[in-house]
Amino acid sequence: MIATCGSARRSLARAFTDRDAGPVLLFVEGSAGLGKTHLLRALADLPETSDVARLWWRCGAEGGLPEEDETWREPTLLLVDDVHRADEDELRRLRRVLAGLEPGSAAAVTYRPEELPVPGMPLGGSAMTYPFRLTVLRDRLAPWDEERVRRVAAEALGESCTAEAVSALRERTGGVPRAVVDLLAMLREQRPAFTGTAAEVAAAGVPTRLAELVLSRTYALSPAHRPLVWAAAVLDGPAAGDELIAVSGLGARPGSDALLRALESAALAELGEGRYGFAVPLAAAAVRDTVPGPVRQDLHRRAARALGRRQPVAWAAVGEHHRAAGEYRGWLRAVEKAAESAAASGRHQEAITLLERTLATPGIPPQARARLAPLLARNAVTGLRSDQTVEVLEQIVRDADLPPAVRGELRLDLGLMLSNQMGRFEEGWRVLEVAAAELREVRSVLAARAMAALVTPYWPGASLDVHRGWLIKASAAADDSGDDAMRTAVLANHVGLAMSWADPEAWDLVERLPVQSTDRACARQAARGLCNAADSAVWLGFYRRVDGLLTEGRELATRSGAPYTEHSASGTRLLQEFWTGQWLGLAKRCEEFVADTADMPFLSSDAYVVRGLLAVAQGDWGEARSWLSQRGTFGTENLPVPLGATAAGAVIRLTLARQEVADAAEQARAAWTVVAEKGVWPWAAELAPWAVEALARAGDTATAHAMVRDFARGLGEADAPAARAALAWSRAVLAENEALAEGRPDGLLSAAEAYRKAAAVYAELPRPYSQALTTECAGRCALAADAAEARSGEGAEAGEGRARASGEVPAAPARDRATTASAIAELEACARHFTELGAVWDATRARALLRTRQPAKKGRPPGRPSHSDQLSPREAEVAQLASSGLTNREIAATLHLSPRTVEQHIAGAMRKTGALSRRDLAHRI
Repeated sequence: MIATCGSARRSLARAFTDRDAGPVLLFVEGSAGLGKTHLLRALADLPETSDVARLWWRCGAEGGLPEEDETWREPTLLLVDDVHRADEDELRRLRRVLAGLEPGSAAAVTYRPEELPVPGMPLGGSAMTYPFRLTVLRDRLAPWDEERVRRVAAEALGESCTAEAVSALRERTGGVPRAVVDLLAMLREQRPAFTGTAAEVAAAGVPTRLAELVLSRTYALSPAHRPLVWAAAVLDGPAAGDELIAVSGLGARPGSDALLRALESAALAELGEGRYGFAVPLAAAAVRDTVPGPVRQDLHRRAARALGRRQPVAWAAVGEHHRAAGEYRGWLRAVEKAAESAAASGRHQEAITLLERTLATPGIPPQARARLAPLLARNAVTGLRSDQTVEVLEQIVRDADLPPAVRGELRLDLGLMLSNQMGRFEEGWRVLEVAAAELREVRSVLAARAMAALVTPYWPGASLDVHRGWLIKASAAADDSGDDAMRTAVLANHVGLAMSWADPEAWDLVERLPVQSTDRACARQAARGLCNAADSAVWLGFYRRVDGLLTEGRELATRSGAPYTEHSASGTRLLQEFWTGQWLGLAKRCEEFVADTADMPFLSSDAYVVRGLLAVAQGDWGEARSWLSQRGTFGTENLPVPLGATAAGAVIRLTLARQEVADAAEQARAAWTVVAEKGVWPWAAELAPWAVEALARAGDTATAHAMVRDFARGLGEADAPAARAALAWSRAVLAENEALAEGRPDGLLSAAEAYRKAAAVYAELPRPYSQALTTECAGRCALAADAAEARSGEGAEAGEGRARASGEVPAAPARDRATTASAIAELEACARHFTELGAVWDATRARALLRTRQPAKKGRPPGRPSHSDQLSPREAEVAQLASSGLTNREIAATLHLSPRTVEQHIAGAMRKTGALSRRDLAHRI
């Protein structure tokens, strides 16, 4: 467990291996529990001592050293433990033996420096005369660092060994090995099982060995001196001598004497220059539990006064001392100051935790609740999510004794939390409307804040016109309030509203945000406005502008203390990376973001959707549905409208790929209703092409045409590049499906040209994945036109069936070989682009379509190529899709094969790779 320092090991080894080396004496000092005995055992097991006699001597025990007149005639390693326990007779004999060490021998002597009768002199007060030939070394053992604690904890706790637990272990034990090992043993036996939180470490208690040691040292002091140690236990951390004396209540001279006696007895230790406390922090709890109740309350009362004189004041600690002393008014005042201080420095989660715990305490007076609850709400809205905060606020707003202005403010913050942090839009909207009405007559600033929140258009339900109406009211209320921060808040929401529907004035509004303001409240609102603009720019398709907005917005959010805004900006970044093709490592970044915001899943909804979109492209359809549905963390119907439309488009695409056309059409109608009711038509961009395709393939061409018509009318002349490209894509989908239904090759060629126009717009944005998808559609239409002309020339039936629905493109001579060659080139480029992105499913589909029309390469011998034990290209494709989780029917639809053929290819792949199952196949290919 413990190893001595390298130089000491080498010196001891040299004593036994170098004939010219003299004897070696190694002193090892270390406080209780640092592992001195383990070190001696490690020295005894050194390879160089295998042929050396070992003599163990534990001081204070019977037996041990040979008689004084005996001499050692063979190489010997003397291991002396706990020399601080030796009496004068033992020390005299030990000094004689050490002075007589001969070459080829060595000694290691351990001791606790805090328990030596004469400090710094392990062999007693009489100075020893060390022979000239004797090499004397000293090794000082140190506590474990966090990495060493982590290794030991991982071995003891397994999967429950979290970084939080390791940090708490190191802090509570001071890294003292014996304390670490004993506390780990307690945690390992906990019921219910230890889960790895710091709170569990703190609640575990004090190991018996440590408690008995510190209590024996404390109560070895005279009763007049013990209050000094009790004071250290109450302060529970390094403290100056005058603070300890003040808290103990002993007075200057008796207190100084008590401190000296406590240090001499090792009840306390000097932890730094002029700072004193327990060598193992955990020991304070053991001492504190033995202090009589009335005495302990007096100590806490004096501790609150002493800490109140420190600068800066640690108000949270002061409050805890007031509470332990029974001074509840002082406790609540200190809590309020602690929360205000934390909020002012941007430590919102710290303030939230403190206020939640305080307000959850029974019996808090109404006037105190009226002061603390708004402070909790303000921090919760600015910081991150807390379910308990919502529960506390919901209880408080029902308190009939609260002043109306306070209740209105709390209701406002509750509405903001429900909407922004919890994703419960419908409830949040109702609460905000009530708050706006309550506050209109009593507090114009807060009324403006409630109205400004109702300007935000992302929530499902209210239409764009309703949000515009609230903007008029909010602007007037903000102007009446004369509050600059409130005006900025309304402006930030105006930016989000204007950019959502591509208002021509939106970019001018962004320029008006006071990003240079020195007022933290104004700066927080300006940061939110910039991040709102960045998010809207992503949905509109202005990807090149997003970087600057996000960079400036996040820096401003960090400086002004707005963690919620910082996290929301991270979600926007993930969306931008997906659309612009920055897929390398994107799945991992999404998963890490979800893990980092696990206590607030709504905040990570962007990451869930992006991860789902990646899974669709990769053919991992089971994972795709899980991610797109937010993995059940909250209802997808509560997603912000643009994100919900995007997720719906991906789900419709999956449903179509599975040939479940009727279900896809129903999903399309439901999702389209949400966007249409909102009336922010740029947000339909990621839904429209798939919704139109679902309805067209289901035969509901009237509704499909109505969708395209409403989409075009809703966009008008708006500058929304992504939506313009999606509109072109949707029109191409209509043209393709009508041409297929009517069997018109010219219509398919027109559809191909429409797809190319959409692809060109996506290329300009840039959006490489969407560009590749629309280019693939263009190539597919051109090949279908070629096939249709071939069938027409051969007198085939006009109603032979939809080529795209069946996935079959007859290989017949084309009239326009240039068009066919161009289509094949497009599909080859798409397959490459999909592969470069990592879109496995799309690449496989494009290659499968190519194989239906590409001529056989010249020079290949007749018959099927032989692949012996190697997977054929088709087997590799089928195996790849099968390992992603696709069913045989889904693979067949992707590759234009029959399910029976797919089954045969999977069987061949499993036989050649030795896979035992489809899941095992993923590891083999």
